[in-house]
Amino acid sequence: MSDIEKVVVRTRKLESLLRGQYHAEGKGLHQLITSCEDRLPHDVVGKLRFIATIRNKVVHEDDYKLDKAKEFLATCDECERELTPRSSRFIWRVAITLMTLITLAALGFYYAHWDILSKHFQ
Repeated sequence: MSDIEKVVVRTRKLESLLRGQYHAEGKGLHQLITSCEDRLPHDVVGKLRFIATIRNKVVHEDDYKLDKAKEFLATCDECERELTPRSSRFIWRVAITLMTLITLAALGFYYAHWDILSKHFQ
């Protein structure tokens, strides 16, 4: 995967998070950040600006080489974690846990009362 492809794929995810979760408007990443800057976590704004600057350099400058790819990708990961709503992750964990518990309880009930229930299936 080329530098351009890595950068564009990662920044598109951030752009969709900004549009979807923070109602950002604009064409580029810098415009999206500016449009919702007051709603973003304060420490993320600087990281997003760094990502947007690197993205613009990679895409628009012919001789630019992404030297610190690991640092860039780590920053993208941090921003994605910060921008992803925590409530949805929490709700999914609770839902999966509840379904697991209900399934285990049903299995335990059927195991304990199988001799009585099996008479009704014949």
